[in-house]
Amino acid sequence: MDNLWIAALADADRRRLEPHLHERPFAQGQMLYDAGEAVEEVWFPMSGVVSLMTLVDGGRMIETAAIGREGLVGVTCGPLNARAASRAIAQVDGVSACCPADIFADALGRSEGMRTALAKFTESLFAQVQQAAACNAQHRLDERLARWLLTIHDRADADRFALTQSDIAGMLGVRRATVSEVGSVLQDKGLIRRGRGWVEVLDRRALEQASCGCYAAMRGVMKDLGVPRPNVRH
Repeated sequence: MDNLWIAALADADRRRLEPHLHERPFAQGQMLYDAGEAVEEVWFPMSGVVSLMTLVDGGRMIETAAIGREGLVGVTCGPLNARAASRAIAQVDGVSACCPADIFADALGRSEGMRTALAKFTESLFAQVQQAAACNAQHRLDERLARWLLTIHDRADADRFALTQSDIAGMLGVRRATVSEVGSVLQDKGLIRRGRGWVEVLDRRALEQASCGCYAAMRGVMKDLGVPRPNVRH
């Protein structure tokens, strides 16, 4: 499975990167880098999902963006070769193509097309961060949970993926017991099914209807910018 951001580049730009790419698997819960660290590699997920986490009061972390095979991780948290502003954690197991950050920076300097592609992706990511912040502040938890599950479902390779209630609680910044209650509501409606350590999307269309408008807004920004969008299964 390819990374869609790389696949959308011009042939000459792909050739700048391909000799320097190496595959690296990542497992759920693995930290790719932490806030404050120097980012030495750019990650191009080919499968799986990576969450960008931001520190909030009390030492808690909350997800502000999710990235799958449509994008890249490493230059989206700050300027190249700068220290990361957020923590990057694998949310769903996957495999990434990785490139040294200095090699990627050199390729960007040589290609206007790559710089444009990166600018479009980072603009869409910034819109996702803004929308997530507004959503977390304004919308009901059941709507937020539906929106978040749709975001993960877009980027996962199957309808069923490994997620615990603790994982979801951490991403949404709420208590585990609260996630259990709201998850039961979605399950009782036949939208999802849950087991020990996993969630399965049963009715995607109904889950979209249960979500707030933030999910559609995020997808719309990607479409308007011409950014490769994650798969949507119906």
